[in-house]
Amino acid sequence: MSQNDNSTIYEMMGGAESIRRLVEVFYSKVQKEPLLSPLFPANISPVIEKQIMFLTQFFGGPTLYSDSHGHPMMRARHLPFPVTKERADAWLGCMQDAMDDVGMPADLKTFMIDRLRGPAYHFVNTTEEE
Repeated sequence: MSQNDNSTIYEMMGGAESIRRLVEVFYSKVQKEPLLSPLFPANISPVIEKQIMFLTQFFGGPTLYSDSHGHPMMRARHLPFPVTKERADAWLGCMQDAMDDVGMPADLKTFMIDRLRGPAYHFVNTTEEE
């Protein structure tokens, strides 16, 4: 992955339009994933908007999430949901597939998935499927 010292992942992936496209494709996959879909509301639009804000900030773009919702506190925000290792794996799989579908360059995809892997497994809070 080539980047200059001033580039963020957000910039390398194409900014706001690219984040929105990735998140929309990602959630279309999440809604079809049996391990994940029960955790999300039927109207997933608010979830999509929050994810766009969060990933924008997480990957070095504007602090949209914090500006609207305060500190992310993502582990605490996920505690009400039964997050297992299998669900974390499925979440990462949906994200990898979405990155493929939007044509993310392989080196950038690998870097982003590696960056997301830590938080995904940090949210695991149960060993049982509920």
